[in-house]
Amino acid sequence: MPNQVAQVGDYRCGSGEPLLVIAGPCVIEDEASTLLIAQRLAEVAQTLPIQPVFKASFDKANRTSLDSYRGPGLQRGLEILDRVARQTGLPVTTDIHEPQQAAPVAEVCPLLQIPAFLARQTDLLVAAAKTGRAVTVKKGQFLAPSDMQHVVEKLARSGCENILLCERGTFFGYGRLVNDMQSLIRMRRLGAPVVFDATHSVQEPGGLGGVTGGNREMVQPLARAAAAVGIDGLFLETHPTPDTALSDGPNMVALDCLAAVLEQVVAVRQLVEGWTA
Repeated sequence: MPNQVAQVGDYRCGSGEPLLVIAGPCVIEDEASTLLIAQRLAEVAQTLPIQPVFKASFDKANRTSLDSYRGPGLQRGLEILDRVARQTGLPVTTDIHEPQQAAPVAEVCPLLQIPAFLARQTDLLVAAAKTGRAVTVKKGQFLAPSDMQHVVEKLARSGCENILLCERGTFFGYGRLVNDMQSLIRMRRLGAPVVFDATHSVQEPGGLGGVTGGNREMVQPLARAAAAVGIDGLFLETHPTPDTALSDGPNMVALDCLAAVLEQVVAVRQLVEGWTA
C-alpha cells in the first residue's frame, strides 16, 4: 500500500501537513513568462503556510485541435523547468504522456504527473513508478473513485511509495464536468493523499468549438468546497493574462488573484482541521 503521507522532494503531503499547492501555467509558453509566474508563486508562498510546487507542461499532447499550441517539447521544456527550480528554489512538476519520457523528466522533477486521460495506461504508470519519484495521478473523467484502487496497485507494485491521487471532475453529458466531493473522501481511503484540481474541474471540453472552454468564476468556490471536505493538496493553473493564454485560458486563475484564492482555501482547511482535531 502507498504511504498515507507522501514525500514530495523535501515536502510531506498528507493529513496534518501544510497544504501542497501545485500551480503554474497550463503550458510553457516561453522562458520569461514561465519564470515570472514561478517567482510570483514563490512570493505568495512566503506569506502562507503552503508547500508550493511549480507546474507547467512541456507538451500538451491532448489538444482538441491539430492547430493548437502544444509547447516547446521535452528537451527545451525541461531546460526551462530546471532553470525555474534553480532560480526560485521551487520544486517543479510536469506531466508525461509516454513511458520513455519518465526517466528524463524525473531528473528534473521530484514529482511526475499522469494526465487524467492516461490514468489507466499501465506502461506509463510502471515507468513513472520505476523512477523512484513521487507520482500524482489525475482521476480519469470517466472513472469512479473506487477505480483508482487499480491505479494505486499498479504504482505500488512497481515500486512507487509516494502516490498522490487528484480529483479533476467527472463527465456530465457532453462538454461539461461536475464534481462529486465524495470522491475526495473515497480516494483518500485508498491510502494516498488527495489533491483537488480546481481549474480543470471547471473546464468545458470542446466548449469553444476547436478549443476547450471553461468558467474560471467557479474555481474559487469549488476550491473552498474541496477544502471543507478535506484535501491534502490543491492544483490550479494560473497566468498573468488568462484570456491571452495559449492553452486553458478560460478556466485559469489570473496571477494577480492567486494569493486571494489560496488565502481562502488555507483558511477553510485550517478551520476544518480544527474541528476534526
